[in-house]
Amino acid sequence: MQLPAYRKLVRASAFYDIVFTAALATPWTQAPMQALMSGLNVQLGGAPLPAFEPFHMFIAGLLGSVVTVWSLLRLRHPSRRLGLYDGAARFLFSGWMAWTLAQTGAPLLWLLLVPEFAWGVAQWWPLAGRCSRPGQAAALPTAP
Repeated sequence: MQLPAYRKLVRASAFYDIVFTAALATPWTQAPMQALMSGLNVQLGGAPLPAFEPFHMFIAGLLGSVVTVWSLLRLRHPSRRLGLYDGAARFLFSGWMAWTLAQTGAPLLWLLLVPEFAWGVAQWWPLAGRCSRPGQAAALPTAP
């Protein structure tokens, strides 16, 4: 994949993250987002999600804040290097989503897990050939 197309992919993944994660960045937006997610989980056949206590809101706020700032960075400076790191983060997030799905059976998680993993694959696949040769990972361009 050529760099201009890859940069568009990195930007698209960042925009997706802002749309779906920015609401977790503040306590004022978390409550409606949690209610929306709980209602969706019920519509999909699951149980209502547990209410957030202040500590849960703190952790969700950290997640929402960090992902929003990370997304803004990728929007402004999309690059192969940031796409590679974002892909790695998405695989980690996917692992935690899969673990939570196995623990809870919450059907809502499928709506989060599938796109998360797909974005990871989309950002890693074009770089797979470059990184499979010894020493190539370090040679990825850092410029946008």
